[in-house]
Amino acid sequence: MVCQPVRRGLSRSERVFNRIHLRPIAAVASLTVLAGCGVLSSGDDDGEKQVVVGTTSAPSTLDPAASWDGSWELFRNIYQTLLSYPSGASSPEPDAAEKCKFTDFSNKEYTCELREGLKFSDGDTLDAKAVKYSIDRIRKIGVDGGPTGLLGSLDRVETKGDRQVVFHLKKSDATFPFVLATPAMSIVDPEEYPEDEVRDDGAVTGSGPYTLQSYEENTKAELARNGSYKGFADRKNDAVTIRYFQDSAALVGALKKKQIDVTYRGLGADDTLALQGNKNKEGVQLVEGSGTEISYLVFNPKDRWAGKSAVRKAIAQILDRGALAHKIYKDTVEPLYSMVPRGLAGHTTGFFDQYGNPSAEKAEKILTDAGIDEPVKLTLWYTTDRYGSATGPEFEEIKKQLNRTGLFDVSVKGRPWKDYEAAYRKGEYPVFGRGWFPDFPDPDNFIAPFVGEQNLLGPQYKSPEIIDKLLPESRRENDRGAVVEQFQQAQQIMLDDVRLLPLWQGKQYVAASEEIAGGERALDPSTIMMMWELHRKTSW
Repeated sequence: MVCQPVRRGLSRSERVFNRIHLRPIAAVASLTVLAGCGVLSSGDDDGEKQVVVGTTSAPSTLDPAASWDGSWELFRNIYQTLLSYPSGASSPEPDAAEKCKFTDFSNKEYTCELREGLKFSDGDTLDAKAVKYSIDRIRKIGVDGGPTGLLGSLDRVETKGDRQVVFHLKKSDATFPFVLATPAMSIVDPEEYPEDEVRDDGAVTGSGPYTLQSYEENTKAELARNGSYKGFADRKNDAVTIRYFQDSAALVGALKKKQIDVTYRGLGADDTLALQGNKNKEGVQLVEGSGTEISYLVFNPKDRWAGKSAVRKAIAQILDRGALAHKIYKDTVEPLYSMVPRGLAGHTTGFFDQYGNPSAEKAEKILTDAGIDEPVKLTLWYTTDRYGSATGPEFEEIKKQLNRTGLFDVSVKGRPWKDYEAAYRKGEYPVFGRGWFPDFPDPDNFIAPFVGEQNLLGPQYKSPEIIDKLLPESRRENDRGAVVEQFQQAQQIMLDDVRLLPLWQGKQYVAASEEIAGGERALDPSTIMMMWELHRKTSW
């Protein structure tokens, strides 16, 4: 068995004292004290039930209240939410909850009843008050770039006894169960997580399938089976080590050398093609699936040039998505012509219908009709360590496409994610790139996060018709296949504004050693990996 942490019997008051007063020393945290062995035993039996996973998407935080990004990959496995996605499910099902449902006819009251006997990894009770505390603190802390925007329809949270939680909504919202299933809504221990600030001592107290045994920022996370977990996850391994890499080449190199068993985020196009042609010559298998990841450009409305509609439309007229997909990504992505990707209700090809094939002549006319007769000088920004090693070449290709028309004078710059995100939220970039891995598989999640006061983009994108009319209409409809008209209208508004310019839609790839099974079942509908599905074929 995996070595389990020995608890030293600290009282709650001692734990709180340590969290408050010892926080500065926890830059690289060893989260528990282990007696008589390392975190992961080297014995044969244990090795059979351990899996090492590699990714280029390292967490930006360990506190769910502060994250609306790739940190969710880790959260899904160490925290618990009221609802989640069992393997193969396309809609949320109870996890920490025993049952959940709308308890009125207008989709404005949603009630969950918790499973009996839930506990956090430190032994504290997980009850209705802990759920209310966890949701309320997200809004109270209100981290910039955090998940507060997901709770826009929530009015208040009420508890009834120890096991019942009632969510009262300001307005009808059929997507609220999807929101509760996001890792942002992870349930945390009120005794360990401050009510009005982000926990920053490097430790985690959750109730998920695994406990976080140790964590080294941007390097490694070690997970072990949580003995007190109660939920639907059928864990097929005892422990998982996640290693964080800077680029695809290092990731694939580690896979081929058997230093890792599985990769799930960050494979570059060339490496993916090489693995596709590998045909197990190096003992590696590649699982391909449809994906809803999208990439897009964001224009700052306060910038001298990006704030001009004609400039944005000229870029839309020049951009060759097919070249990006083929030259840079080797057809591991496909061109995207609307913010709602293919496969979801309301998907359109609006940008292709409007602009057709790339044309410098049409772009020149757009600019001259607007009185712009000089080269438009812009800097395009991208993040160097978030969306994969092809991002830099992708932006260089966009730069070439624009500059060779003579209509633009574009330069390209990149920054690490933490600096990058902080700067674009302050409105420092005229044009910048972002990727979007959906919170949940619904067209709402490809529109709502980008509009309104609490959005992902920094410079606010206000669209009253979308915010006040189309989204409320769609959220009154429980049949999510019946909302096509509202989302087509929303996308037409976004097409007319060109504040966001969709680039491509990704495919999903999981590369694994031929000894590993479960890769085809490990991604949920939001493309978050459920580590518990992975296991060694020889051990089962």
